[in-house]
Amino acid sequence: MLEEKVILVSKNDEPLGLMGKMEAHEKGLLHRAFSVFVFNQNGELLLQQRALDKYHSPGLWTNTCCSHQREGETNLQAGHRRLQEEMGFNCELKELFSFVYKAPFDNGLTEHELDHVMIGNYDKDPVINTEEVGSFKWMPLEEVKNDMLLNPGAYTAWFKIIFNEYYQRLI
Repeated sequence: MLEEKVILVSKNDEPLGLMGKMEAHEKGLLHRAFSVFVFNQNGELLLQQRALDKYHSPGLWTNTCCSHQREGETNLQAGHRRLQEEMGFNCELKELFSFVYKAPFDNGLTEHELDHVMIGNYDKDPVINTEEVGSFKWMPLEEVKNDMLLNPGAYTAWFKIIFNEYYQRLI
């Protein structure tokens, strides 16, 4: 299987080329990414727990799904693809904003991403891909915020950053 490539970008989201995902994370180079937040009719956010065999942040809770755009793929196309691959459903998505963040990990990898944040609505439970996702739960935003303060080690580094950005901009 070929290694997935990420799109290296400038801070203005101008494509600079492609690089293998692991190499980009080892070098901490800025690349394009996306994060999807799906809510139900009660305003609860769908969280996923990363599968235990993921190469970093296994077993930690994070947003509905996130990943990297592929060459020639729009942000929304990428969001739909990954939502289907990880959570087993699709819904209408809307892109809200983008921002740059950097999060180093203990294993030597660094997430340095220009992240495009999208939201959607869905009212059924997902059919998770157990190779990617260990579990899921629906939580009100205030409970997520409070639980992150009480149990910060239970959440991925990027989700804490992205959630804070989302919360400050939109709530």
